[in-house]
Amino acid sequence: MESDDQGVYVGRAAADAAGDRGWLLGHFKPPGDLRHSEDVEIKWGVHPKGERRARWTSGEKRTALLVLISGRFRLGFPGRDVLLSEPGDYVVWGRGVDHSWQAEEESVVMTVRWPSIPGYAVEAAG
Repeated sequence: MESDDQGVYVGRAAADAAGDRGWLLGHFKPPGDLRHSEDVEIKWGVHPKGERRARWTSGEKRTALLVLISGRFRLGFPGRDVLLSEPGDYVVWGRGVDHSWQAEEESVVMTVRWPSIPGYAVEAAG
């Protein structure tokens, strides 16, 4: 939205996220942009009811935190499902933990992953 020469960026998650599949900060932002980072990625995820990850993530090399802002959001891990149903519910998973997800209701989630590593994008199921 707005960046200045004093090192401050002011944005709106919904508008800014639309340009990068929900990601607000990470390696994929252009160098020189305050939102460029190889240390961390932040995503504002808006998911319609029934949306699910196209396939499981495997061989994960990052740690992640996912916080429910609104809705009902289910994460699947090997041998375990976690349902986030109240605003502020969250889950953290570490490197090497495979996962998938599904929005049981229209949901908004914020995801923080670290470090920011290229090569994890999954194309939507068509």
